[in-house]
Order: sequence, then structure tokens, then C-alpha cells
Amino acid sequence: MEKKGTYYITTAITYTSGKPHIGNTYEIILADAIARFKRAQGYDVYFQTGTDEHGQKIEEKAATAGVSPKEYVDKVAGEIKRIWDLMNTSYDRFIRTTDEYHIRQVQKIFRKFYEQGDIYKGAYEGMYCTPCESFWTESQLVDGKCPDCGREVKPAREEAYFFKMGKYADRLIEHIEKHPEFIQPVSRKNEMMNNFLKKGLQDLCVSRSSFKWGIPVDFDQKHVVYVWLDALVNYITGLGFDADGDHGELYKKYWLENGGADLHLIGKDIIRFHTIYWPIFLMAMGQPLPKQIFGHPWLLQGEGKMSKSKGNVVYADDLARLYGVDAVRYFVLHEMPFDNDGQISWELMTERYNSDLANVLGNLVSRTVAMSNKYFGGLVKNAGAAEPLDGEFKAFVAGAKAKVEGKMDTLHVADALGEIMNVFRRANKYIDETMPWVLAKDESKQDRLRTVLYNLSCAIMTGASLLKSFLPETADKIAAQMGAPLQSLETCEKFDMSDGFKVTESPVPLFARLDFKTLEPEIEKISAAQMAAAQAAAGQEKSAKPEGKGAEEKEKTPLATIDDVAKVELKVGEVIACERVEKSKKLLHETVKFGDEVRSVCSGIAAQYAPEDLIGKKFVFITNLPPRKMCGIVSEGMILAAEDKNGKISLLSPERDVESGSLIG
Repeated sequence: MEKKGTYYITTAITYTSGKPHIGNTYEIILADAIARFKRAQGYDVYFQTGTDEHGQKIEEKAATAGVSPKEYVDKVAGEIKRIWDLMNTSYDRFIRTTDEYHIRQVQKIFRKFYEQGDIYKGAYEGMYCTPCESFWTESQLVDGKCPDCGREVKPAREEAYFFKMGKYADRLIEHIEKHPEFIQPVSRKNEMMNNFLKKGLQDLCVSRSSFKWGIPVDFDQKHVVYVWLDALVNYITGLGFDADGDHGELYKKYWLENGGADLHLIGKDIIRFHTIYWPIFLMAMGQPLPKQIFGHPWLLQGEGKMSKSKGNVVYADDLARLYGVDAVRYFVLHEMPFDNDGQISWELMTERYNSDLANVLGNLVSRTVAMSNKYFGGLVKNAGAAEPLDGEFKAFVAGAKAKVEGKMDTLHVADALGEIMNVFRRANKYIDETMPWVLAKDESKQDRLRTVLYNLSCAIMTGASLLKSFLPETADKIAAQMGAPLQSLETCEKFDMSDGFKVTESPVPLFARLDFKTLEPEIEKISAAQMAAAQAAAGQEKSAKPEGKGAEEKEKTPLATIDDVAKVELKVGEVIACERVEKSKKLLHETVKFGDEVRSVCSGIAAQYAPEDLIGKKFVFITNLPPRKMCGIVSEGMILAAEDKNGKISLLSPERDVESGSLIG
């Protein structure tokens, strides 16, 4: 295979505030598919990932857990690495920002910036978001909240060092304009240029003095380095960059001689840090800029971003336990468009598993292996009995490699995977066109039958070889069942394989069809655990009643602020249908109309209300709770009721008739 030079790819390093969900895990799987494909193309690939381990949020979480910050991040970093390994990702380096070499280099970089006049000491006063580790001005807030994550901010003032961003802004603008491929997709580039760079950059706070868990500024021990300066330079310290110029061989090979990283793969929510702060830091260090930064979209659960506080988190290891690692890899790679958010749900995962992996791919391999065993004792060879339709079929399969490469070159990974699945779909169609079972009945058609099965096997092995970068275990399983080696990327264009190979005598289904109903009990356990964890984290679990003296007294309810009240969305809904839930003695399932919108709601009121008591009537509902499953039914709201001391329930309804969907407040 022709060698094509070096290729350096990175993911964002994962923040060690907790276990990564499937949305976080998507990025490492995406990077792995790109890295594997580049290796298959002949590139000398270096793939780096890791963990971001400093900051105030970590310090607070460690204190809550009753452990030191280092103990806390050691545990979380281990969990992140476990999941990355579980998902079969082929990274070359897992860097941690608590690594000694990284710490020393961050301190040297900070000192260098200070000595060359890029950093100065001042004081910062503004609105601070702890989760994002970011200060904001009032004008930057969105509805009074952090513009990045939407969480609450609080006033803060502290002494800090600042980086002179404006010193390099014009140079960065010029670079972006001369290199339109630098920020992808284009929408992200336009956002950075119009919303930040062209409006003028404020100097960036690059140290903190109000907490201790960070890399100390070695010439001013009151300060620790701002977590984003610390985190971003991992892309070069992980290769052996040295601020004094004594660089390691990896840095020389994959950054200096390569002209910067080929691809920084990050989530769209942190693109500002990577396309503005990071290039400017590199300019100040006199180092080459990365060639491309891709801000990928989010994988959403329902209508919103996954959040532990919302209780709508799905984890990769839970998915892998129910569906298998490669099925999870397939889903996240296939369902994420180039520049729009994707969706994930247990139902959608099951549907895609059955329709694509079981029906299209698994069924194709099983049928072909079974026919090869039945008709020719498992031996596959080309008898040369071609017919006109074979030409189009061969051309389609052989042309897939160029299509896949074209999609991968522009980072349209979902589309590349789609092209591979089209090979398997076309092979299934070829079976219908040639009808091997009919050929088998005619002794004079034996050479034609043998040729058809050979052509099918070639198509399967071409598809499997292309699939190797995306679903590596599945590709190997296909090769084992077909009894043939996977092809190099180059030979995928030739539609040819050695004669005389033999398929397995005991095929095992690659992906056995799944019945969602059989998965539901386990899914409900997982969902319930997530909801309980969310409630515990938010302090929403009801505490146990105190024992002993005064045990009969009710605990005092904490006072709510106007902000707490504003978070609850109340609407009038009209119940247009209602039925009992078969699996539950307590639940009614209501279909509720809110203006033009219709929702499903489950309520634990079956003991005191019959379905006919609700139909056609209007009640008050909370409508902005996260959806949750109850006995297999998704509930998208909560009906409000009063309960007296005897446990009698009375549903709340408006005093006068108002339109459904009317807001209450």
C-alpha cells in the first residue's frame, strides 16, 4: 500500500465531572472511524484523546464526595477510559491534564506568555458560570443565564491574569478568510466570525485565584491556570511539545513537519474555545495552526441535549449491554448528520438495529453462507457463467470505495456508512434478481448458480472490508463466516477474490432480531435509575421521616424563589381520550390536547377516577417535565391534583372555560 504521510487527529478531552453519556461517547467513536479509515488509506495516523481534570467544578464535586480532587479525577478518568476501550476505539495516547509533563509545560507556556507581554495581571468582575468555568458580561448573558450551557450564573470578582486577545485577532481573521476549510461546518465559521471576531475580542481571563484545584502559576502561587488554557494545550503537550524548544520526536513528526494537526474533532458547544482561543495561543507560541476544526452536532434525547440533571441520559455501556458494541457504533455514526443534531431513543435504536443490521446485513450474510453450504458444500469459486445483469451489479459494488472515500474526505461520515450499507442492500436485491433457489433446481444451471454465489460473496467481502473502519468486530465476524480475508482498501475497487475459499459450516447470526417488548423491563430499570440519580443530584428526593420525638410532625417546606416558580410551565389541557394501563392498577393513560399539540400523559389516579370521568374535561398540567416511561408508555406531562389528609384526590381545573393550551401564571 502506498504511504500517504502523517495524519494527526484529536478529540476534545473529556471533563472529569462524571461518567460520559452516549452524546459524549459519539465523539470518540466518530474520531475512531476517521482514524481507522485514514490508516486503511495508508496514512501514518496518531490519534489522541484524554481527560480534562482541573477547575472549580471538580474541586466542589470532590468536596461533596469527601475525597481529594486527585482521588476524584482518578476514578472518573478511569471510568472514561473504560468506556472508550469498551467501544473499541484505537487511540494512540490517552492524555490526562494531571500528567506531570503536561503540568510542567503549561507552567512554562504561561510564563512565556507573561514574559513576552501577552499576559498581564488585573482583576475580573462579572457573572461567573461554574460548570463552564467562564466569566460573562451582562450583555453576553442569554435570558440572564450562561450563553453556553443555559445554567445560572452568579456575580464574582477576583484578581486574575489576562491574555491580550486583540493583539492576534486580525491575524486570526485573515487566516480564517484565507483557509475556508479551517472551521467546519461553514455555519460554525460564520458564527465565530460574525458573533465574536468581527465584533472585537475582549481580553481573556487566564488564571483563577478563588480556588486551588488547578495547575499553579509558578511565579505567583495565589493563582492557578485557567482551565481552558490548561486543557487546550494538551493537543501539543501530548506529543512532547516543549516551550523551550526541546521538542519530542512525536511533536516534530505529527505537528511541526505535518504543519499542525490535521483534525481537531469537538462538540459544537466548545467551538469558540478551539477556533479563537486555541489558534491565538498557538500564534503567541509561534507554532503552526491546526488544519481543520470540526464542530460536530449533538446527539439529542427527545427535544433537548442530554443532561444528568434532567434525568434523560443514556450511557454507552447500557446500550452495548443490550445491543452490542458495534450496534451502538453503527447507530451513533449513522444517525448523526453532518451539521444538524441527531436523535437517540431506545425505540429508535431497536428499530435501526432490526431494519439495517439484522434485516439488511445479517440476513444477507446468513442467506449467502446457507446457500453456499447447501448447494456446494460451502466451497465458493467463480465458474465464469456471467449474465448481463452481473455487470451493473459488479460496477455498483466496485464503485462504492470511491463514494465512501469522497464522503470521508469531507467528514460526511454518516453518508459514507450509508454508501457501505447500500452495497449490502444491492446484494440483497441481486439475490432476488438471480433467484439462486430456482437455479439450484436445474442441473444445467449449476455453473450459473456457482457464479451467482461467488458474486454475492465478493460483494459481501467488499462491503465488509469497507465496513472495517466503522464496525471492526462485525467486519471480522463476516470474514470468519465467509472464510475469506478482508481486502485492502485498494482492492475493494476490483470486485475479485481468490477462488476456493470455504464458508463456515456453523454460521451464527451477526445480529439476531430484537423484540422491543422483551427489552422494555431492562430499559425501564435503566431509566428509573437515571431518574433517581437526577433527583438525588438535584436534592429532590424526599427525605425519610425522622424517628423518635416529633416524628409525626411534617418537615418544613423550603421557601421557593420567583426563579423556582418561573421554571414550572403550567397549561390547561383537554383530555380527548383516556384508558386504564393494563400493566398497572394505579395508572390512567390520558391523551391530552394543548391547543394544536397532543401529548401522552400517565397519571397515578386510577384508584379514584375512571377514564370516563376525565374524557372531554379540562385540567391543569405541568408541561415542561422531561418525558419518562411508565409501564412502557411515554408520559409527557403531569396532571395536578390536591390531596386531603384522608388521601382523597381532587384534580385541578380552571374556574371558567378557557382554550386548551392556555398558559397559567
